[in-house]
Amino acid sequence: MSIGNRIYAELRGDRVIWMIIAVLSVISILAVYSSTGTIAYRSQDGNTEFFLLKHTILIFGGLFLTYFCYSLHYKKYSTLAPYLILLCIPLLAYTIVFGNEINEARRWITIPIIDLSFQTSDFAKLALITYLARAISSKQEYIEDFNSAFLPIIIPIVIVCGLIAPSDLSSALLLFSTCFFMMFIGRVHWKFLLMLLMMGIVLFTFLITLGTFFPDYIRVDTWASRIMEFREGSDNIYQVAQAKIAFANGEWLGVGPGNSTQRNFLPSPYADYIFAVIWEEYGFIGGLTVISMYVMLMFRTASLVTKSPKAFGAMLAMGLTLIIVLQALINMAVTVNLLPVTGLTLPFVSMGGTSLLFTAIAFGMILSVSRYIEKVA
Repeated sequence: MSIGNRIYAELRGDRVIWMIIAVLSVISILAVYSSTGTIAYRSQDGNTEFFLLKHTILIFGGLFLTYFCYSLHYKKYSTLAPYLILLCIPLLAYTIVFGNEINEARRWITIPIIDLSFQTSDFAKLALITYLARAISSKQEYIEDFNSAFLPIIIPIVIVCGLIAPSDLSSALLLFSTCFFMMFIGRVHWKFLLMLLMMGIVLFTFLITLGTFFPDYIRVDTWASRIMEFREGSDNIYQVAQAKIAFANGEWLGVGPGNSTQRNFLPSPYADYIFAVIWEEYGFIGGLTVISMYVMLMFRTASLVTKSPKAFGAMLAMGLTLIIVLQALINMAVTVNLLPVTGLTLPFVSMGGTSLLFTAIAFGMILSVSRYIEKVA
């Protein structure tokens, strides 16, 4: 049996999703290599291969995690869910007080001994979505009273999102929206959906009030300035203006790989604004390819949900896909000035450690669900 046939036989489940992961991996490596030229000259004496090698290792490490999580039966994630949510809450609280401050935000903590930093909100996203999938599926037939919805479902969402929001409001709103959609898909009674929205508004109001007393911990000024800049127009936002130039340069077919000029002017062209670099170098065709990967992922997961014989698998796959696709759409919407600047990266494309690795884990969990569905089909 040839190597290609052996790989094809080994990678079961939804092979379209496997293809999406492969395409995004290639796009990511090419885009990051192209967009890190400026930072390489600033920090690595022009050694652009340093970031290429580092990112390629991360991509392959992510693919390994995808395969590992895919190989586990997805029901094991249901067993782990309560422990994950209990772990993420103190981690988030610790990050607020003792986290590493980067760009005026405390989002990272450093693991002792190995001296590796990671963003705790990325872990919290996986933990809360897995827990919520378990909670909704285990009570799906009777989520109509206060005891079955408020304590096991609404309270964990409010606590986790409330702990993420002070330093990363964008991620908190993204996770909150994903949880709301999961509850809607899970047929939670409408009165509890309204209750969640009301508690979210109360929490946000409380954080704004608290931020006036603790501005070092709650970034209210940053939230306000970004909204004001967006309302005043793109001419006042430097990065948006540079992104528009990148889109104009790209036209239909782009200026070619490695020929972007705006990568030298865009802030974080390898992270927040990597979509602009992709569009400039590969044009409308390249940008449409990236968009189609996320849209296709959404449709493929929706088809899994309709086939899944178990509620937990359906909720888990849909929740993880929702947060990946919503984050991608928000990132691209910011790039074209449809939303205020958020700081959210393009999933599995932008350069980054924990964001990429946790997205890879999410892909593996989705594929685990699809693998099981394939077996019972």
